[in-house]
Amino acid sequence: MTALFPITDDERFTLVRIDAHASTLVDDVRRGLSSNPKSLPPRWFYDDLGSALFGAICQLPEYYVTRAETEILTTRRDEIVNAFGDAVRIIELGSGSARKTRILLDAIDGEFVYAPIDVDAGMLETSGRDLIGEYPDMRVRAICSDFARPSIPIRALPDHSGRTIVFFLGSTIGNLDPVDAATMLRDLRKVLRRGDALFLGADLRKSKSILEPAYDDAVGVTAAFNRNVLQRINRVLGADFDLASFAHRAFYNEAFGRIEMHLVSTRAQRVRIGDLVVDFDEGETIHTESSYKHDETTLAALAHAGGFTIERRWTDSRGWFADLLMVAT
Repeated sequence: MTALFPITDDERFTLVRIDAHASTLVDDVRRGLSSNPKSLPPRWFYDDLGSALFGAICQLPEYYVTRAETEILTTRRDEIVNAFGDAVRIIELGSGSARKTRILLDAIDGEFVYAPIDVDAGMLETSGRDLIGEYPDMRVRAICSDFARPSIPIRALPDHSGRTIVFFLGSTIGNLDPVDAATMLRDLRKVLRRGDALFLGADLRKSKSILEPAYDDAVGVTAAFNRNVLQRINRVLGADFDLASFAHRAFYNEAFGRIEMHLVSTRAQRVRIGDLVVDFDEGETIHTESSYKHDETTLAALAHAGGFTIERRWTDSRGWFADLLMVAT
């Protein structure tokens, strides 16, 4: 059952919380660590510390993704916004601090609604208040929710007239395998009208000599980000993971076209999580994240499977990243 809980409400800024995800941390931990091979969903990376660590990752020299997309948004801003047409509502999935989003918002004229959707209520509160101070013609309708099924939070937004553009920036779509990514886009398509559009960021395929350092930096920030999911399980579920006995591993799996991140048990050990007991062999891993990399063929297939047509495509100067305008058909 979806529940909507108002957190803040005033004339230009509202923030509500929607329970949109069927599984909890304890469900995912029990399921993922009882399976073979073991795994955890990457959405549990993002507690306060995890979000801060990911922000630090985005500043690392090895992590090209943020810089590549920022280049696209900065150099092609007017062209991109013109392609949006007379949009009066911008919805953003996984909005975070909306730092990159502001590049495009700066070019939008007239009154419009911005509806950020994110799991971090504190981030939504802070960024939403900042945004209405920066953009006098903007109304913010923020939703604290998981967006794996985007139709659920989007249906909670007020009716509107005019075109909707959904932003899904960064390379978050890559965290989903092709089947799950297509399922998510089909779910999104259900709440869009013909002619509405998805503005999607996608990381492109390239040499593993570029990809692997982006997920295994020399300073060790990504390793700390990866291990923090165990720290979160310790804190929330009372587990006894020894973080020092799990090593970070990231590699490019060419057969699947994806970066994989794992936590590797450096010794045989037993971990207790409430009434659940999990045994690890030395060298056994927990698969914590996949990041699929795309090309023209996979992006066209994804758009078609989701009910969209790629209308425009922009890349950075090195051709490492793409932003696409995908129109609902």
